[in-house]
Amino acid sequence: QGQFVESGGRLVQPGGSLRLSCTASGFVFINHYMNWYRQAPGKERELVATISNADFTTTYADSVKGRFTVSRDNARNMIWLWMNRLKPEDTAMYYCNRSPPDPWGRGTQVTVSS
Repeated sequence: QGQFVESGGRLVQPGGSLRLSCTASGFVFINHYMNWYRQAPGKERELVATISNADFTTTYADSVKGRFTVSRDNARNMIWLWMNRLKPEDTAMYYCNRSPPDPWGRGTQVTVSS
């Protein structure tokens, strides 16, 4: 079963940037697509970004396309989410997980506010 440790979230002003990190363990990382999700208060968890395991093909939710970039390092069992031009509606707890998903980690809180 996979384990995930997310970090990098903090309070940031609208228009700012953040980089989130995720370290995965407990499975063969290179065999799996990896994903970033987020959950805002009172809302369901949503898929934000996906990166494939071999050719690093990426897909994004429409709400973040052009602003967020996902990357991975298969040698370090890590993925990152580069977040630019942040908006208040990006405020959420952010989680990483593989496909198919394992139990969730603790996540990292991103708050976009002036």
